[in-house]
Amino acid sequence: MISEYIEKAMEKAFYEKLDDGTYSGEIPECPGTLAFGKTLYECQRELKSTLEGWIVIGLRHGHELPVIENLDLNTKKEFVNE
Repeated sequence: MISEYIEKAMEKAFYEKLDDGTYSGEIPECPGTLAFGKTLYECQRELKSTLEGWIVIGLRHGHELPVIENLDLNTKKEFVNE
């Protein structure tokens, strides 16, 4: 499921060629995922790596991750009052 989530999130990425000829990329649905590279391919690889780390940190700290194309990585905790 995580692999599919990453794939779908990467499909939502957009890239920009910067004035110096390098590239930047980001995934607006995943705030804070931003990467740079000398080539578009390098930028895509860096963005994927950034996204993977972003997911791990989000899950570890209990952050609410965006649902992307019905893929929900958030854990649902149910508390029972005793």
